[in-house]
Amino acid sequence: MRAGLVLAAAVALAVIGAIRAEALTCEQTTFERNRYTLCTVSPAREDLRTFLKAPNGTPWGQFTTLDAALQARGKRLAFAMNGGMYHEDRAPVGYYVENGREAMRVISSAGPGNFGLLPNGILCIRARRADVIETRAFLRRKPRCDFATQSGPMLVIDGEAHPRFLKDSTSRYVRNGVGTSADGRTAVFAISQGAVTFYEFARLFRDRLGLPQALFFDGNVSRLHAPSIGRSDIGRTLGPIVGVVEDAK
Repeated sequence: MRAGLVLAAAVALAVIGAIRAEALTCEQTTFERNRYTLCTVSPAREDLRTFLKAPNGTPWGQFTTLDAALQARGKRLAFAMNGGMYHEDRAPVGYYVENGREAMRVISSAGPGNFGLLPNGILCIRARRADVIETRAFLRRKPRCDFATQSGPMLVIDGEAHPRFLKDSTSRYVRNGVGTSADGRTAVFAISQGAVTFYEFARLFRDRLGLPQALFFDGNVSRLHAPSIGRSDIGRTLGPIVGVVEDAK
């Protein structure tokens, strides 16, 4: 193995080791001149969920609305991010599960837009683990998810960047997504501070974080709720949200 690869592997292991030392942490980092905010979750220790609609059927839409409802029950939203593509009525474009109930089926066919840029994938949250799984692999394995959201494209598949990404692409947006470790014990949610290409974003997960699977959530609509660092983005009404719930302090 070349010296550069040895160093990269050592850095990745150090990052994952630091990630596992804490259950939920949010911090800023710079990789290849691009700045990102990373929020790292340990699904075995944190209550990681998906959210779509309030009990009255209205989409939560905003982090503040969801957090207020949780606060009324003695809970709080410790972290959240918009979690995948949605239609104008805020209904999820692809597979969506909340509390074990499927609200939308898996979409495996190619289509327009980023969602249909196959391969796409699914974030599957189960007891004590969370996994990004490429959609066709998901259909073969048929895992039972307590919570799930489908989006696309995949950023990293089995340690390789999506084959359609171009190194010299000029398509740049603020982007957000999630990557998971092979054992499902670590999920890292990332949002860029400025506009980045798909290829640059994929390299963050593959080369900086050493994560074998990563999924794109959205671009331009990308938003983050991270009260531990004093951030809670507002803007247009969101569809699926993924976040961590904890007891209110």
